[in-house]
Amino acid sequence: MVKKPSVLITGASSGIGATYCDRFARRGHDLVLVARDGARMEAMAADLRQETGVAIDILPADLTKPDELAAVEARLRDDDRIGILVNNAGAGLGGRFVDQSTDDVAQLVALNVTAVARLASAVAPRLATAGEGAIINIGSVVGLAPELGMSVYGATKAFVLFLSQGLSLELGPKGVYVQAVLPSATRTEIWERSGADVNAVSALMDVGELVDAALVGFDRREPVTVPPLPNAADWDAFQGARQAMLPGFAQVHAAERYRKGA
Repeated sequence: MVKKPSVLITGASSGIGATYCDRFARRGHDLVLVARDGARMEAMAADLRQETGVAIDILPADLTKPDELAAVEARLRDDDRIGILVNNAGAGLGGRFVDQSTDDVAQLVALNVTAVARLASAVAPRLATAGEGAIINIGSVVGLAPELGMSVYGATKAFVLFLSQGLSLELGPKGVYVQAVLPSATRTEIWERSGADVNAVSALMDVGELVDAALVGFDRREPVTVPPLPNAADWDAFQGARQAMLPGFAQVHAAERYRKGA
């Protein structure tokens, strides 16, 4: 029997990350759990080991701290058993951009952008050489909607989508599957951590339903999975409109509408 690849999941102590831990464990995958709260991960791992029989390693780390992030990168580079990375760790930031401190903005970018890119960079060469494996990056529909007013958070999630699509084009031919998952508002602890009132948010999706839908997309090998989107044709139309512009970008001269006297 072929051994299933181990799965390294960041932000594993709660919410979406903890649910991915549960689902992959029940699929028979060994796990490496990464988050700041080691005690909480140990308690969760004890239950999953007993219920599923899989092996689970705990790797406490704050991914905004370079030395702790480097330890996770090293694990991804060196551990050939890890064949799936779930880049889930992330945070929100309450308030408007003009009211957010520069340090808080930098901290958010470090977690939502820098850590995501560095961890993908750490594992991708090994997976490409092996000709198999997967990277799941958790983005957000907010990355498509500047109208929602979450400028920095949305920008970080737009980065996650772009990175995922670029990596899918580059790594897909080498046998590595890359999936971007774009949740909408989901019932997790991210709301209280960012200072928001979760009870004031409408249309919250249950985290179990979100991850189960994302895994349907994973099994179908969708490059982008948007669990709340009712009509897949809407995404196809969005992609088609974007791709239709590509030939127009390669021009020697500015468009006529930008020329003097036009």
